[in-house]
Amino acid sequence: MFDTHDLFWTREPRSCSIRPDRIEIVTAPHTDLWQRTYYHFRNDNAPVLQTRTKEKYFSFVVKTEFESKHRFDQCGVVLYLDSENWLKGSIEYENEEFQHLGSVVTNHGYSDWATTVIDASVKSMWYRLSRREDDYCIECSQDGVHFSQMRVCHLWEGAGEIAFGIYACSPEDSSFRAVFTNMEVTECKWLAHDGQQPDE
Repeated sequence: MFDTHDLFWTREPRSCSIRPDRIEIVTAPHTDLWQRTYYHFRNDNAPVLQTRTKEKYFSFVVKTEFESKHRFDQCGVVLYLDSENWLKGSIEYENEEFQHLGSVVTNHGYSDWATTVIDASVKSMWYRLSRREDDYCIECSQDGVHFSQMRVCHLWEGAGEIAFGIYACSPEDSSFRAVFTNMEVTECKWLAHDGQQPDE
């Protein structure tokens, strides 16, 4: 089980509700996470709710449901160390036809963004964030059973104690309700690569 008593905020949202089995966040307008790359701006004011761990091998699962309806509205899984070192996985609403399912990794103040287009009718998604020392994997699922890899990445500052959890934000002039359920921390589901050295 995921213990909500251990959670802490890095910036609180407009409003929220935290129960052991369900967390709701209502976003405020003009909130976002992004650093420098391409757009040149730096946005670091999204609500982030996390717990800390020194565990080197684990997986964190969460189901998201969202009422997003404005460009760039987003919610999902996050690992936020500080303003210049973090990663996130989410769906960003684009318009009535499509959204972007993707992930951002920010190392030493520079973000990248990897996406794939999905239908705008999708209003729920599961995410699984896994750690193997200072390497990480983000996966997604529509049923909570069958997960597909979104990204494997390295965090340069992600080797020691980390913080991970959930986030929601509205980069433009909008607000929406994001619901997080089925949160669970398990043994690492991201298995060693065939032929890889055994875990220490």
